[in-house]
Amino acid sequence: MSMRTFRVTVRGVFDGLTEDQRAALLADAAAHDVLCAAFTPEGTLTYDIAARPAFVFRFSATGEEEEDILEATERAEAAAEAWLTERGYGFKNLRSSAEDLSQAPLSKRQRRAARSAEA
Repeated sequence: MSMRTFRVTVRGVFDGLTEDQRAALLADAAAHDVLCAAFTPEGTLTYDIAARPAFVFRFSATGEEEEDILEATERAEAAAEAWLTERGYGFKNLRSSAEDLSQAPLSKRQRRAARSAEA
């Protein structure tokens, strides 16, 4: 059986931040810029606290079965909650979405490469 790759996105909103927490997030904002976004097993956090209090965590995971995506999503949500809680950041409206890359449609370039490889 082949391994499947999942991309899990966990979104939410910071809630009830103190001035010190907000200042800490602003000070560390460059490390969490959307241009640094990547799907990683540990998760990558992005936000722009100066613009709005929303954040996004991006996780990658693998599994053998289609159903493994549910467990991957639960782990990603738990990891996001843990990261926020460990730092004392309040949050609300946590929601997630997941994609099984084995089910994702191929782009034109990928279809062309696949046809060339078959020939």
